[in-house]
Amino acid sequence: MDMDNWPFEELEAEEVVDQHYDVLKELADCHAALGDIHLAREYYRRAMALAPNEAAPHVGLGTIAIQTGRLEEAEASFRAALKTSPDCAEAYGGLAMAAQHRRDYDTAFEMYLRCLELDADNLVALLGLFQTSCQMGSFAKIIHYLELYLDKHPGDTSVLFCLATLYARQGRLTDARESLLALLSLEPDKNEAADLLEEVRLASAAVTAGVDG
Repeated sequence: MDMDNWPFEELEAEEVVDQHYDVLKELADCHAALGDIHLAREYYRRAMALAPNEAAPHVGLGTIAIQTGRLEEAEASFRAALKTSPDCAEAYGGLAMAAQHRRDYDTAFEMYLRCLELDADNLVALLGLFQTSCQMGSFAKIIHYLELYLDKHPGDTSVLFCLATLYARQGRLTDARESLLALLSLEPDKNEAADLLEEVRLASAAVTAGVDG
């Protein structure tokens, strides 16, 4: 290799750009978390100008737009993210949230599923899919994804409660009982779980009495 012609200056320039982008992205995320929307938006736009092929600034701008109720702007940002990165799970999750805000539950359901296909550990999408499933009255697919998530995160009580609720609605009383007992062993003071467990026990007793009768 001819080391005299190695593009050291170009490599260094690329590294500087990458570092500058990372700083701008981190600043944008911090300001967004603090609720300083104006500065967050400014830093996301500067990061986008520096690295136009990165999806994250588009996702950040879309998230801010949802938080401030500008759904069309949010959807445009998330679609821009998908143009740069077609497998961006966060962009699908953002489109799902926007659709859910518009009460377009069919689209929200589809987008949440796509997000979870790409990132099964995405808790925001998982809980969003749970809410959408409840609004649509369709539970089969969300039960599958809740079970997948709990295989990796067995101590997540919020997901345990969602799953127990769906088991109870589906008449899977033994599964509901086991999930609620596991939840209460982790979080004994969760009153809503204790109340649901009592309902499940009463329903189980009624089923047993019916069978015996």
